Amino acid sequence: MREVRVIEIRVSTGDAPPLVVLAENGGQERLLPIWMSHGGASAIFSATEDPDPDRPNIHDLAWKLAEAASEPVESVRITAYDDGQYFAELVCGGHGIPARASDAIALALRLGCPIECVDAVLDEAGVLPGDSEIGAPEQAEEEVERFREFLDSVTPEDFTGDENQP
Repeated sequence: MREVRVIEIRVSTGDAPPLVVLAENGGQERLLPIWMSHGGASAIFSATEDPDPDRPNIHDLAWKLAEAASEPVESVRITAYDDGQYFAELVCGGHGIPARASDAIALALRLGCPIECVDAVLDEAGVLPGDSEIGAPEQAEEEVERFREFLDSVTPEDFTGDENQP
């Protein structure tokens, strides 16, 4: 397990999805590029700014709930990587609570708690500084193409919640 930190939040006006880059503290100082939705990147970015106490966003609300909990959030962990998808958890009282990586990172920034990453994820998805893989247009284009394929195949019935629909 390695501690990591957010070093960059990259949002493009083009078709490329937002990218958050985590950097390993010590060790090989590998970088972990995490492609995510605009909402996820926005949540992480907003966690770097002062919260609005009168109109908290969902992460600020979760932050206040976490502070009030009997077992506060000790850390967040990036626990797995599978087919371009990152998995995370909040660690409270030694127990892991599953979370989206973007939500976990945003909460860690707001709470000021450590962000950790399992070695296997850094080994598989981490890149060394100066590696051209981060922000590679080919990777962004591949993600956009997969999303377009999804849009071409999705129908309104897919969102009705009725599992009996064809």
